[in-house]
Amino acid sequence: MKNKSTVLNVDFIGGQGPLTKSEEQAISKYIKAQKLLKSKKEVRKTKTTVKTKVSA
Repeated sequence: MKNKSTVLNVDFIGGQGPLTKSEEQAISKYIKAQKLLKSKKEVRKTKTTVKTKVSA
């Protein structure tokens, strides 16, 4: 027999109610700020070295 799984309401985690508009805006501002900080950070590039053959 197959067990029917219950559909989870992922908008409400931990028994809390829905977010208020001010909470939604605060989260949105935080995410945007984090994305901006991440995009400003320089991407490290590794230097490539060219090996030269040494003839003995």
